[in-house]
Formats: sequence, C-alpha cells, structure tokens
Amino acid sequence: MLNSLIVDFRGELAALSAALIWALASVVYISLGKQLSPLVLNLSKSAIAVVLILLTLGLRGDFLPDTTPAAVGLLILSGVIGIGFGDTAFFEALNCLGARRCLLMEALAPPLTALLALIFLGEQLTALSYLGIGLTVAGVSWVIVERVPDRVERLSDRGQGNFRLLRGIGFGMIAALGQAGGSVMSRAALAGTEISPLWSSLIRLVAGVVVLLVWAVIQQRGKQGFRPLRSPRLLAILTLAAFFSTYLAIWLQQTAFKFTAAGIAQALSATSPLFVIPVAMWMGDRVSPRAILGVLITLGGVWLLFG
Repeated sequence: MLNSLIVDFRGELAALSAALIWALASVVYISLGKQLSPLVLNLSKSAIAVVLILLTLGLRGDFLPDTTPAAVGLLILSGVIGIGFGDTAFFEALNCLGARRCLLMEALAPPLTALLALIFLGEQLTALSYLGIGLTVAGVSWVIVERVPDRVERLSDRGQGNFRLLRGIGFGMIAALGQAGGSVMSRAALAGTEISPLWSSLIRLVAGVVVLLVWAVIQQRGKQGFRPLRSPRLLAILTLAAFFSTYLAIWLQQTAFKFTAAGIAQALSATSPLFVIPVAMWMGDRVSPRAILGVLITLGGVWLLFG
C-alpha cells in the first residue's frame, strides 16, 4: 500500500522534498553569500553538482540519454534562463531580503508559470486560477513590505546588516521569472521524451555553468573572486550545500516535472516558506503573525491556482 502511494505520487513527493531542501539550503547560502559574490557562488555550486551527476551517471552506467534534439535544446535554454540567470538573481535577492522574504518572492513562480504556459503552450486559465494569482501576489506583497526593527533584520541576517528592499524585490522577480521559464521548458522536454530526470538535470546545469563562465569573463572576475574557496571549511560547506540544494534538489525537481504536471510541481515547490519559518525562528528571526498570515494567503493562492 505504502509503495503504491509512493509510486502514484512520486512527482508530488519529489517536489515537496525539493522545497524542504531549498528552504534549509537558503539559510546556509546567506552565510556563504557574505564571502562569495552571487555569480561565484552560483558557478561554484553548479560546477560541483555537475561533477556529482557525472559520477552518478558513471556508477549507474547511464551514458546515452534517449531524447531528441528539440528536447535537448529546450533543456539548454531552461538551464541558461533558470540556472544561469535565475539562480544568480536568487542569491542576490537572498543577500538583500533574507531567507524568509526571498522564498516568499519565489512563491510568485507558480502564477508566472501559469501565465507563461498560457502564452507559449496555450493552456487556458480558469476564474479560480486568476483568483489564485491574485492571492499569491497579495500574500507575497503583504510579507515583503512588512517593516520590522533594524535589530531584527540584523539578527536574521546574522550580522550582515544589508537589507535592501527594492533591490531584493527586483532580483527576486528576475529569479521567479527565471524559475517559471525554466519550469515550462523542462516540462515540455521531459513530458515528450524518455529522457531521465538525472540527464535533464545535467544538461540544464552544464548550460548554466557555461553561461556563468562567460558572464564571469565579461565581468573580469579572476582568481580573486574564488579566493575564499581556498578555505577548506568554506569549501566543505559549499560542497555539502551543493550536494543537497543543487545535485539532489534539482534531480528531485526534474523528477517532479517528469511524473506530474508542471503547475502541480511548481506549486508544491513553492511550499518552501512553510519549511523556512521554523528555521528562521531558530536563528533568532522574529516571525510575526502578519508573516504567518502572509504565508497562508500565499499558499492558499498557490493551491487555488493548481488545486
């Protein structure tokens, strides 16, 4: 019975597992973001994940993906948009807003996914879907505009003290757009072929790494940007974070897109705020009733949109 439920809902369970991992990892990335720029951090963790996936494919003897050139092209674009630009914007938003607000900005991804699917895939929206979009945006806005004492912001950022609302909102929107665009492209590629979620993760990550390398060269970021990685402790923390948040979570995300609808997978992935609130409380962040209400409104909108 249990095995049957796991098989029947493996896509949904994978999406929820990814949401939990991303919520916990976001707290770790705040600390790493104090020592590494968003570009260097994204490039480093993505490169580590590529190596881990290649090792996994080698151990499994899975060398040739069963796919089509069109699907590969979609996955490459998905990696460029979602990982190359979207993840970098996410790390910048994380530095500006903190984990709780940044993850709530990511809750905009489900309605954006629905809009992109309408435009590019011809998926029609119902009245409940529009209501879900309104509630999601309202819940996110309710929380991110909340004013709290400077002492609390410094505490939640562990002394970082660089809360920047408008900049964070801007990069949070870019991150949500990147996630939505990447999700629609991934779903289109995975639903129409037999390519495995692990191979799709590899293709997306390699595309993202290439874009980030070019970006680093254009910005003339030399060895100085990577100098903090000489610290064994920092490198170990980054490797561990990359293992869970990039290697494992992206694999789970692609599994979700393989076995359930893109909207459902994206909606369940947006439950990260539920997981991050107790972590934020443990770190000393004050979670107000308003913040909790904002989370509930946001998640209510998500569930209306894809319920």
